[in-house]
Amino acid sequence: MKKFLKFQFIAIIAFFVSCTNNDESAPVFPDGSTESLNVWVQDSMKRYYYWADQMPAKPDYHLPAKDFFKSLLSPQDRFSFIVNTQDSSTYPRSIRNMYGFDYTVIQLTSGEVVTVIKLVLTNSPAFNAGLERGMIITKINGKAVTAANAETITSSMKDQTVIDLKVGSWKNGAVADEKDVTVYYGYSLEQPLLSKIFNENGKKTGYLYIYDFPDGMTPMLNQKFAEFKAAGVQELILDLRYNYGGSVSSAAALCALIPSGISASSPFIIFKGNKNGGEVKRTFGQQISYDPKALDFNVLHANSLGLNKLYVLTSNSTASAAEIVVNNLKPYLQVVQIGDVTLGKDMAGFVVEDKRKPKKISWQIHPVIYKVFNANGTGEYSNGISPQFKVNEYTQLPLLPLGDPGESLISEALTNVYLKQVHSESYHKTKILYQSDVPFAAKGK
Repeated sequence: MKKFLKFQFIAIIAFFVSCTNNDESAPVFPDGSTESLNVWVQDSMKRYYYWADQMPAKPDYHLPAKDFFKSLLSPQDRFSFIVNTQDSSTYPRSIRNMYGFDYTVIQLTSGEVVTVIKLVLTNSPAFNAGLERGMIITKINGKAVTAANAETITSSMKDQTVIDLKVGSWKNGAVADEKDVTVYYGYSLEQPLLSKIFNENGKKTGYLYIYDFPDGMTPMLNQKFAEFKAAGVQELILDLRYNYGGSVSSAAALCALIPSGISASSPFIIFKGNKNGGEVKRTFGQQISYDPKALDFNVLHANSLGLNKLYVLTSNSTASAAEIVVNNLKPYLQVVQIGDVTLGKDMAGFVVEDKRKPKKISWQIHPVIYKVFNANGTGEYSNGISPQFKVNEYTQLPLLPLGDPGESLISEALTNVYLKQVHSESYHKTKILYQSDVPFAAKGK
């Protein structure tokens, strides 16, 4: 399961919500009943949920837990979810976290509709089955993929544990070398950082692809930036196009490695919650330190590139902590964003669960608790963060590997770096009809 945007709270009480109902107007139900579980859910949401004031006053306590939880959510909420830790079927499912790949259905300028594999996770079931970025899917479980049936086919894949694909390569404007591939449901290992250094016009440009922001990644980030600094990198392209987010502390550590003119006490982020949560401000040093495995700010900043400009590659799949990187670096340097509008997850949350021993409730709540803002108080990007240069990565087939200087988004960034004209009209050459990972499957659909 892909992590909800993680926010490390300062006190352990934030991770514990008592099962005692303090609302005298709420009914009392027998311990262990569905109704008593729902009262606990309601109490928890009243305390932490960002839109707690919009919750219904008299919900139906007899509903199944998931349905009851959904009945409490604000229409503005796309991301809160609830899971039963003893029932794997309640966890959010996606093609990416089940099989290790994602795809996009596009319409070419000729009118032809093709399905392109855009992402294959390293050491995933899809990777082990031989799938590669840029391959064309012609059939899924024996059905040809179209714009009309793509969503239905994707949904059915989430209910299976094995899928049969017919895939081929894109050569000379057509699909060639088709073959059958079987992919089994399974786990994907932690994804490595991908870095490159491009040399053009006497200037060195670093490239760093980051898939997500897990806890404990700061030593890896520090190592990559030490290599960049030793090589004399003068520009940086940060590729966050498929990054759903993760730990805010890891995102803060990355941010500490890029600009000049910041210190551990420089403001990094503002969290704004409901009347109970209030407003929490964190500096770079404070936010980084909430990851117990993180390196000290000063250790990280010693390898900072000291840049005044950053190129960031984004897509509709750039979300959460990845969007925080884009937004929260803006007070400190020029952020040149290339690609597509981000998802728009301007929110943070932590897990609310029963920490009693023995535990009496096996459900976990993953609610939206805070809206997030940068040091200048800028946030509210629920419709996504728009790039200065809109570039469609599917305008050139086949898709090249991530890190290839000829790949659409990277080449546009390099073109911008070296002061040539960026042709943003290329965005409209090919239509994106459907993406297997958009909208973000955060509610277990």
